[in-house]
Amino acid sequence: MEPVSAMADSRAATNALLAELREDRLAPEAVVRFVGQAAHRSLLQAARRPRALAELTALHAVLYTLAVGRRPGPGWVAASWVLAASHLGLLEHRTRLAPADILTLLRANLPALPGGTGRASGVLAVGLDLADGRLARHQGTTSPFGDYADTFADAAFWTWLTLRHEPNPAVRAAAIAAWALPVVTVTGLALRRGTMPERPRPVLLRPAAALQAVVALRHLVRR
Repeated sequence: MEPVSAMADSRAATNALLAELREDRLAPEAVVRFVGQAAHRSLLQAARRPRALAELTALHAVLYTLAVGRRPGPGWVAASWVLAASHLGLLEHRTRLAPADILTLLRANLPALPGGTGRASGVLAVGLDLADGRLARHQGTTSPFGDYADTFADAAFWTWLTLRHEPNPAVRAAAIAAWALPVVTVTGLALRRGTMPERPRPVLLRPAAALQAVVALRHLVRR
């Protein structure tokens, strides 16, 4: 079998690692081996895309500077860099970030930026979400990296905004169900099945999109 570190297809490599982890029944030593192999592959994939890594680092350096003295601030930006840098293999044949990827990463980091939690922040996030998708399709730069960055950007921003600023318990519970719970569910399914689940169909994402509009408008008009 081809070594995971040599696999060109990131999804195939992830599935191979998950399958091995499942065969070992999530034993502690298997988990350690899984994390080590995944980290090693991530480092190799990032090293093969030095331009994308440099662009990613430069972007986050600017965001980090803007986030200093704020909460959640620099820690949020640092976590964003780690997550993005460790998934550069999902760019596949591309060696650079696309403009749409940058918009997605900006959206993910809104909570750490000046004005990122202001009244218009929800509307801004919706606008960035619409813009990055249209731009990626227009420029032909859609990729698994963009897909997963978009998923985590939604989960991070909307869960944080709702739990931090939304007073209605029902809306808060809906936010967890719409954004945080799917991430946990997908992770659980991947570990149980030993393979990554397919991305949700667009029709399944419509309730979350509607909730985005509700949360954004409530945040905009809240006194």
